[in-house]
Order: sequence, then C-alpha cells, then structure tokens
Amino acid sequence: MSKEPAGPPESDRFDDAPQPRETLALFGHARAEQELLDAYRSNRLAQAWIIGGPEGVGKATLAWRFARFLLAHPDPAAAEAQGARSLDVPADHPAARRVATMALADIFLLRREWNEKTKKHFTEIRVDDVRDITRSFHQGSGTGGWRVAIIDCADDLNRSAANALLKLIEEPPERSLFLLVAHQPGRILPTIRSRCRKLMLSALTQEETIAAVEALGAPWSDAPKADIAAAAARAEGSVRETLRLLGGDAMVFDTSVARLLQRLPQVDWLGVHFLADKLTGRDNEAAYETFMRALERHLDSRVRALSQSGAPAARLIGYARAWDEIRDLARETEVFNFDKRAMVLGIFERLAAAEGVR
Repeated sequence: MSKEPAGPPESDRFDDAPQPRETLALFGHARAEQELLDAYRSNRLAQAWIIGGPEGVGKATLAWRFARFLLAHPDPAAAEAQGARSLDVPADHPAARRVATMALADIFLLRREWNEKTKKHFTEIRVDDVRDITRSFHQGSGTGGWRVAIIDCADDLNRSAANALLKLIEEPPERSLFLLVAHQPGRILPTIRSRCRKLMLSALTQEETIAAVEALGAPWSDAPKADIAAAAARAEGSVRETLRLLGGDAMVFDTSVARLLQRLPQVDWLGVHFLADKLTGRDNEAAYETFMRALERHLDSRVRALSQSGAPAARLIGYARAWDEIRDLARETEVFNFDKRAMVLGIFERLAAAEGVR
C-alpha cells in the first residue's frame, strides 16, 4: 500500500492506492507501449500524444511509464534504448525513484489542484495552472534531456486553460513532449487534437484487471479473490472502478443503483429519493462516485445495445442529448455546490424521457 504523500490530497490518486507515477507494472497495453517505443527509437516521436480510453484502464500509468523511460534513456540511439523490449525501468533505477518522489526538474504534471478554501479539488484545470507549468517548462533543462508534460486529465481543462496549453504545444522548447491523458478525447479542443497523435487504449479483460489489482499489493491484494473477481466483472475493464467497488458497501450500493437504472423508463421514485438522500449526506463522496460511474456504464451499455439493434437515430440522439445535459447538471452541481438531491431527480427524469423515445 502506498503511503499518502505529505501535503494536500492529489486529484490523480485513488484513496491510498499507488499513484500512476508509482506504478511500475502495466497490464493489457503491449501494443500501445510498443508504438511509443518504436516511435522513439526511430526518431518519429510526435511532439504531443493523446492517450485516450476508458477511465482507470492504465492511461496515466502508461504516460508515466514512458516519461520514466525517457528519463532513463534520453538518447534514442543508445544501445540500451535500441535493445529495450518494453518501456520497463527497474524499481531501483534512479529514474524510477525520481519519478516516484517527483524529484524532477524536467517532468511536469498538470492536474486539478487542491482548493484550500473549500478543502476540495478544483473542478477544472485552470488557466493559472497552465501558466505555472509554462513558466517552468521554458526554463533551462535540469538534465539536458527531455522536457515532458503529463496532463491528467485533459478532459478537465477549461476553455482558457486549453487555449494556454495550445500555445505551449505550438511554441515549445526543444526536446519537449506532451502526454495528454483523456477519458473522452472528443471533448478536447479541436485545435489541440489536430496537433496530437492519438493512442487509444481499450478496456482491460477481467483477467488483466484482476492481475493489476493484485499487483498493487495490500490491502487490495488481500481482498478475497471472489470479491476481486466480482468487482472486476462489474467494473468492465477499469482498475480504478474495481478498487472503488471493493471499498465498504460499494458493491451493494452499485447493485441498487443498477436496479433503478434497469427499470427505466419506469422510475421507482421511492428508490430514487432514497438514493438522493444517500448522496446528500456528509462524507458522501464515495457513494457519489459510485453512482456516477454506474450511470456512465448504464449509458454506455444502452447506447451500444441500441446501435447494435438498429434502433432509430432519434433514440440515440435522445441519449446523447440526455448525457450532455446530465454532465452539465453534475458539473454545475459541483461547481456551485447545488443540492445533489435535485440533481439526482433531474437525472432520472432525463433518462426516463430518453428511454421513452421510440
């Protein structure tokens, strides 16, 4: 188990699980890893990459794995780099230790920062966060090697921050690399997308998910194997979601949410009100995250099922519109600290309307 670092909580860390920069093993993405390695060794490395795919499948782990490799092997023509079969860097290598402790001069992390006033993370990556990175990025390289910026995740960039990042990508120092982690690459500013090479990661298999959880060590690997397997099956290829479902009564709560969603377009309003009460109490962040992930899985599953069944375009459009409205509603609720009860009721109203379209 990784110890929580000194200082404020990190937005890219799940509870007390190892942070992606501390995770050396990568499961299920050998093709993507080889693509990065081949591009580097052949001097065809794009300056900016979007590493896309579902949340929790290892995108940030791959980004840090590549940054660690560049730090350990700054010359792509060197024999060690040319002979490497993967991006693996041993745990006892100085580069691995420096990345894990963030004792770095040339690797920069852009993420949602901690708000001391609210004691929560900001809901977006702000333009000031990008400006701070830009100032440091243009300073002289501490090692004479690569400057690497990891954006985790690019979905969180607000419009001003995205434009500031675009300017940095367009006018970078020499030997600069940008790795943009994205759960939904289509939501990234089009002008940024046009300057990036896209590398899409798929959801992990259940076996790969279980292996990734067990590799994290205690307490995750100490959970009963049946519980890990059940959580991995429900998580649909996301290690992060598997860890969430292993915590407390998350699996039971997730099941109750799934039942409410499966009844649509009929709404069990008594159950929905009970759910809303559960999300509005104190210390409800874990339950809220479980609800939102269950909602995302439901919507993804329904859209895929409708597409495969040849459903009318109106039904797909209705779901797309509902998902956009729900996403905006959730963001407004978080930004302005609105009542989550009203948000939950609004979500089920929109889903029922979308499901009712024929």
